[in-house]
Amino acid sequence: MIDGSEEAGSMAGEAQADCLFCKIVAGEVPATVVRESETTVAFRDINPQAPTHVLVIPRVHYPDAGSLAAAEPGIAADVLREAAAVANQEKADGTGYRIVFNTGAGAGQTVFHAHAHVLGGRGFNWPPG
Repeated sequence: MIDGSEEAGSMAGEAQADCLFCKIVAGEVPATVVRESETTVAFRDINPQAPTHVLVIPRVHYPDAGSLAAAEPGIAADVLREAAAVANQEKADGTGYRIVFNTGAGAGQTVFHAHAHVLGGRGFNWPPG
């Protein structure tokens, strides 16, 4: 998968030329979009881990959820709000769903553009992993 890590010297929040998710936001890379808002895009994961597996991303580029929340808490809240709306739209809210933010390669993050995984449609064990 393409590594969307930030380029040296880039401005936080600006689109990154080497970021897969920035390219999806710009319409340069196709995705199966299920919802869009002024600040977010939600699309189906290309390697689903559950019957419902949708990614919700901010249109602005930050490498992870923590940096997004620190810089733009309103947009971080929009990501969570849209994640819940996706779960409702996909009918995953009736059986339960999970919202996951992977942060760092060791946690499974492969695209370094903040994003939430909305997973549903099956049971989940605890602890995850």
